[in-house]
Amino acid sequence: MNDISAQAATLQWNDQGLVPAIAQDWQTGEVLMLAWMNREALELTVREGRAIYWSRSRGALWRKGEESGNVQHLKELRIDCDADTVLMKVEQVGDIACHTGRRSCFYQRLENGEWQVTDPVLKDPQTLYGKS
Repeated sequence: MNDISAQAATLQWNDQGLVPAIAQDWQTGEVLMLAWMNREALELTVREGRAIYWSRSRGALWRKGEESGNVQHLKELRIDCDADTVLMKVEQVGDIACHTGRRSCFYQRLENGEWQVTDPVLKDPQTLYGKS
């Protein structure tokens, strides 16, 4: 699975050359986050065996965990039926996948017409990213 260039060419990239990438805990099935990948990020993810995304805000590759240490090791790679979304089953190193210091980015649930925070902050983001 190390050379994915031919398979990457078959994906339906958006106008910016990106595809959404869902990171899911490979053991529990919990959805940890959604980020974006360009072709280089996808190919490097497969080659290195760890999640590498395209940061739209930074305009650069982003190796998950490069600052926080919360790396995602790739266990399995799938695409959806339209070939326009990537699903990565990952081993989350550390308890935190979200930049807010939570386990998952999906920590808000709609209750009685309002978003309610359901998951606690496990580590202060400023401490997590060494900015304290």
